[in-house]
Amino acid sequence: MKYIFIVMLVLSISACSNMGNLIPPSQQHATSLVPSETFKSLQQLPMPAGSIAVSVYSFRDQTGQYKPQGNVSSFSTAVTQGANSILMQALHESDWFLPVEREGLQNILTERKIIRASQADQANAIELPPLTTAKIILEGGIISYDTNVKTGGFGMEYFGIGASELYREDAISIYLRAVDVRTGQVLLSVATSKKVLSQEMRAGFFRYVSYKRLAEAEAGFSDNEPMSICVTQAIEKALSDLVIKGIDKGIWATKRG
Repeated sequence: MKYIFIVMLVLSISACSNMGNLIPPSQQHATSLVPSETFKSLQQLPMPAGSIAVSVYSFRDQTGQYKPQGNVSSFSTAVTQGANSILMQALHESDWFLPVEREGLQNILTERKIIRASQADQANAIELPPLTTAKIILEGGIISYDTNVKTGGFGMEYFGIGASELYREDAISIYLRAVDVRTGQVLLSVATSKKVLSQEMRAGFFRYVSYKRLAEAEAGFSDNEPMSICVTQAIEKALSDLVIKGIDKGIWATKRG
């Protein structure tokens, strides 16, 4: 019994050791996203011989899944719908690609029409340059989101003193392919996956200290990986793999020193 009590005491202390997670967060200002390891790997790729003009028309959630909610109807999607913007951001930050706008192409054409109309009666009207054409179209999307791929936990309780830890593992998968604009041929295709981890820790005390006097205390916290960050890392990894695979196949070349 003595050893069991020691084990329970250690579990309780370990569950409450991270006091920063137990204190409610205060109001904070907006901050820039910290570059992930996948983004750093993308930036550390060899320099290209020249930037490749690419376009992205649609890179969306193809899972069709919604967030699970208990006893209510929920229309909130389980996966971010902004994967197209995430991919464009990664392309823009990479030295390998020169992204051209296609998702908001109609807005660009409208503005160009307005410029032409405003300069119609001007003798010194400036002729608009042609739009940049893309050599590669990037297609694909988020093709799967699997929940509860792995679940588990551990807990013990002795004389009203207990602690427990639970975890859950989800997974998302990304497919990305490069298509030649001139021929329509799929030059490259890569697939990546990212685990989405969730963890919950609890510790509690429940004990009668005397007749009709009950002492009770409970503490705990949960830690969930943001879905948008996981999608970003999966896209950045797919883009990095696409570049490396293209170099190996001789589709594009690195800059010679």
